[in-house]
Amino acid sequence: MSNIKVTIVQEVQTWQGVTVAPHRFGGIEFQVNGREIGHLHGDYQADIPFTARIRKELVESGKASLHQIYPKSGWISFYIHGVENVPLLLELLRMNYDRLAKNRLEVEVEEIAA
Repeated sequence: MSNIKVTIVQEVQTWQGVTVAPHRFGGIEFQVNGREIGHLHGDYQADIPFTARIRKELVESGKASLHQIYPKSGWISFYIHGVENVPLLLELLRMNYDRLAKNRLEVEVEEIAA
């Protein structure tokens, strides 16, 4: 495993509830609460599923690119050109982790209140 991939995997797997497993199309997938946070293709690209609105904001701001296969979906692609790109990628993965973990927490609170 490259240093870039090792750095990303080591950080993301420390987040509460995250699982790391092989991705169905190759690479490494991160999940929380059974939902995909994103996945790595080697040490050169990551794909992350967001809503279409968030994807639009990220692409317009230059933080991400349209997904190479599904450009009209909420998915984004992030191209890793070097170690200097790792902090932004971790920021994007954390943004999606927080979104997915929060959604699960809201469901758990609703279940407790019911």
